[in-house]
Amino acid sequence: MADQIEMLLRANISVKVLVSELCPDGERTGVFADDRIEWVKITNTCGGKNIVWHDYTNTSGGVHASFFEEAKLFAEDFVRYLGDVDVCILHDILYQGWHLVHNVAIRMAQERLPHTRFLAFTHSLPFNRPNNVEYPFSARFTDMPRTRFVYPTHSGIPALARQYDVPEGKCAVVYNALPLLSSMSADVQHIAENIDLMGAEILAVYPARLTTGKQFEKVAALTGAIKVTTEKTSKVVFCDFPSADIPSGVYKAMIRMEGKKYGLDEADMLFTSDVGYKDGFPRKGVFELFTLSNLFVCPSYSESFGLTVLEAGSRGNFLVLNEAVPALKELGETLGAYFMRWDARNFGYDTHEKYLPSEKAYYEEHGSRIADLMREDRSLRAKTMIRNRYHPQWIFKNQLLPLLEP
Repeated sequence: MADQIEMLLRANISVKVLVSELCPDGERTGVFADDRIEWVKITNTCGGKNIVWHDYTNTSGGVHASFFEEAKLFAEDFVRYLGDVDVCILHDILYQGWHLVHNVAIRMAQERLPHTRFLAFTHSLPFNRPNNVEYPFSARFTDMPRTRFVYPTHSGIPALARQYDVPEGKCAVVYNALPLLSSMSADVQHIAENIDLMGAEILAVYPARLTTGKQFEKVAALTGAIKVTTEKTSKVVFCDFPSADIPSGVYKAMIRMEGKKYGLDEADMLFTSDVGYKDGFPRKGVFELFTLSNLFVCPSYSESFGLTVLEAGSRGNFLVLNEAVPALKELGETLGAYFMRWDARNFGYDTHEKYLPSEKAYYEEHGSRIADLMREDRSLRAKTMIRNRYHPQWIFKNQLLPLLEP
């Protein structure tokens, strides 16, 4: 529920939350304390006494004496406060036995709310539909007009449909979200506001001093080649910090030009120095970005060890290293990295690569091969899919929002 409220608020959709009048204001934390939420308290008293919610998971026997009187009181408040609501989202209200009185009440109110649609979420295994169940127990196994029944996985839809005796077409799937980004530092969240970290199928992160020796433009070029040859959404984040070797603005313009030449758009590249981190991005944030990314390209001209390679590899990134640099070749052979060749400094001499028929063809050939290997790596594929598909923005856009639209 908290994740869905955040999705709605992010989309500037008005949110009203209905809770018991006994719900203490002081316990509202996180998104529930957001002042954009209209917080509505529903009566929980009958005859001057607090209403006790009885658990009617057992579908036989009778209900307590004041059950229907309480249901009518709840129904009146539902009608009062849902009259201006387009879609009412119910979380386990039609499912849980101890919400039976609210279940019956919302069904009473629904008859007087002709313009309100309902999404009934079930968060546990659907119940087996009993035979000859009587009212009001039957409310937990009965369809409700203008209602879609929602479950977090496709595998549960047939059972959910059987519980409420509805066609499977009246059911829908909305995944539970893994809030990876919200669990990370404010620095990484700030980066995510400036480039699409979660939706990128190929996400490369390259932290380095902004010097030509680190060959940033090669990272941009290869990422662009992967984008062109695979048609995968591709992004690269440069966690850069200044160097005296070349003016930062000049070198960044060269990198952007090279990235665009090979297929990247302007929005596909981000320098952290352009969004407030002129002296470098926090080390903790770099590790968090490596947790999200799936590709690390190190075309560096010279390295004595390659600690960043270990950092990226420790977070499950596919490693592409410059084979012509001895330290990177040694480390890469140990780690099972993928090798490409770029200009390099060796012990006592420099090497310069020539590409036939062209450097572009070289990048595209290797880019296609890299994408295939990344796809075949089950762990890497799982990491990428979890970031792409189980984050709140994807779920909202592809699953929840279509259910909210008329």
